[in-house]
Amino acid sequence: MKFNQNTNILVRQDRKRCAMASWQVQDAKTRLSEVIEHARTEGPQTITRHGAERRVVLSIEDYRALAAHKPDFKAHLLGGPKVNDFSIERDRDIGRTLDL
Repeated sequence: MKFNQNTNILVRQDRKRCAMASWQVQDAKTRLSEVIEHARTEGPQTITRHGAERRVVLSIEDYRALAAHKPDFKAHLLGGPKVNDFSIERDRDIGRTLDL
């Protein structure tokens, strides 16, 4: 792989360092099979448009690893702080007096 100024370094979940190649959208369209193969063998591939990062192509293994760590909504709610012993103390002040 040829490195240029658009190459970023990514630390993957398995703690290996790999180069995250950058492709312009025109090149990615023309060489889609190569982009997919690089994503499978070398890690995520970034696609840029007008110099700005727009998309990332992942291998199916990387995608599944990311999707596996995503809790569902119910688990998210149940994983919050426990409120079984939660008590609210209110001020016993009755307010102020008003002259009407």
